[in-house]
Amino acid sequence: MAAAPPTEGMMTPRQPNGSGADGADPLGGLAPIIAKLQPVVAKRLAEQGATNLSRHMLALKVGEIASAELEGMNHSLNLLERRTLIGALISSLPAVKPEDGAAANGGSAPAEPRPTTSVPATTSPAAPATPATAQHSANSLSTQPGVKTMSTKGQDAASIASRQSVEEAKLKIQPLVVDRIDIGAAARLDRDELGRQIGELVGEILREERIRLNQREQKDLVELLLDDMLGLGPLEPLLADEMITDIMVNGPFQVYVERKGKLDLTDVKFRDNQHVLNICSRIVSQVGRRVDESQPLCDARLLDGSRVNIIIPPLAIDGPSISIRKFSKKGITLDIMAKTRNISENMAKVLKIAARCRLNILISGGTGSGKTTLLNAMSQLIDVGERVVTIEDAAELQLQQPHVVRLETRPPNLEGVGEINMRDLVKNALRMRPDRIILGEVRGPEALDMLQAMNTGHDGSLGTVHANRPREALTRLENMIGMAGVNLPPKAVRTQISSAIDMIVQVSRMRDGMRRVTSIMEVVGMEGDVITTQDLYTFEFEGEDTQGNIKGIYKSSGLRPHFLPKAGYYGLDRALMEAM
Repeated sequence: MAAAPPTEGMMTPRQPNGSGADGADPLGGLAPIIAKLQPVVAKRLAEQGATNLSRHMLALKVGEIASAELEGMNHSLNLLERRTLIGALISSLPAVKPEDGAAANGGSAPAEPRPTTSVPATTSPAAPATPATAQHSANSLSTQPGVKTMSTKGQDAASIASRQSVEEAKLKIQPLVVDRIDIGAAARLDRDELGRQIGELVGEILREERIRLNQREQKDLVELLLDDMLGLGPLEPLLADEMITDIMVNGPFQVYVERKGKLDLTDVKFRDNQHVLNICSRIVSQVGRRVDESQPLCDARLLDGSRVNIIIPPLAIDGPSISIRKFSKKGITLDIMAKTRNISENMAKVLKIAARCRLNILISGGTGSGKTTLLNAMSQLIDVGERVVTIEDAAELQLQQPHVVRLETRPPNLEGVGEINMRDLVKNALRMRPDRIILGEVRGPEALDMLQAMNTGHDGSLGTVHANRPREALTRLENMIGMAGVNLPPKAVRTQISSAIDMIVQVSRMRDGMRRVTSIMEVVGMEGDVITTQDLYTFEFEGEDTQGNIKGIYKSSGLRPHFLPKAGYYGLDRALMEAM
């Protein structure tokens, strides 16, 4: 029988002769099996060139090799014995250094307190038990500074094996739990009460199935079951981690996240394609949409405003794909952006004055460059007495004003009718007496209606567009107006653009992962058939430091802003010239 699993604050110190305090064998009778498997595991890892893998990946490899060998030897181990075996085999490998993983203790010697900056997806940090670490929900983990919820690098073998034990137990008991609960009654309970009742039921099933888990592992198992029942399953810890800005699911076995502008592969996995499809259906059903073989594409949003794109087979060849763009729960202002060097203080002051002066501003940038974040920051400068109408494909703007009307497009129904697109909403917004109209993203013929709105008394309107440079944004607007099916001469289109748009702000995500405002450009007017512009501020690249961070300066052109008379009307002309 295996030794009792280690728990924080209750582990027995190793004695000099290798036994526990009571003289019992810490390997629980596994020593002959370990001795037989050690050379086999070392040889297989060397053949596969896997001796220098991370601790997590090494544990997975060792587990695969050990399982195959045990099957050939007709040995059957329970979850605890398997965990002890994997830990002992990993610690015996010469390539594993003590400081990189667990002590060579076979799962019974005391582990050093682990840092809380790297914990598994659904388990608590391996640190001594305190009131803080006793919280096992993914939400509590995400609030700890520096926590990387899904990273397992640096975890000891016991922690990795513990997580594997929990996941294996979940696969076995989840159908039994579902069979024994009343789904209708469960849906009416809050998460805490449901968790308490599920915990009692899980304890009974574990005893019936003779599955041994310690108290911490049982709590983690309950959290996994609740995430599957109420939330988005394996994605819940990622959604709770505030360091993560993007989540990308590429089929059931590959999930990437973006942290600080860099992509990382996580160890999050779904059971199969059907599991991913269930999560997709749960997401889109919350906003009254559907995704199936007849409608395999869908834009949606989570309840917290995070943007979601879903594409499923047959269009997604390798399994359902989910792309989630998270937005910070903390309001980001222009002042915060200036402190983090996303923008200079003077540039922030120019944008504040432009918003106060009710300029029509277009925010341009590539995918993931921070257009919506900057739009949210600038919208905070809108006066609380103004009526604002927002129009989006999937509502994600987070305006703080009290008088905001949020509109969202609607896809066609099963019969292919009932679609309401952006252009329909822009036309309707003009009848709603708005002071400002904000378009989440301009990507089609609605550009014509937006320009007409800007030219007919709706000053101070905002919008975003995908473009790599400010001049390219003007060209894209011209092309999108052509998509409206209105046969206008090019000069008439450009004249309308130059009279409607006052300023273009360019945002870029640079190769160091940082997002910066790289240009503030004014639209001045027309010269012949050409729209004339002038740069107020630009970002000039100077190189990079030793950490790979880009260095540069935000440079003022020194030109007199074209909207200076309008700033004077609002009493902000002196402040504008000081910012230049």
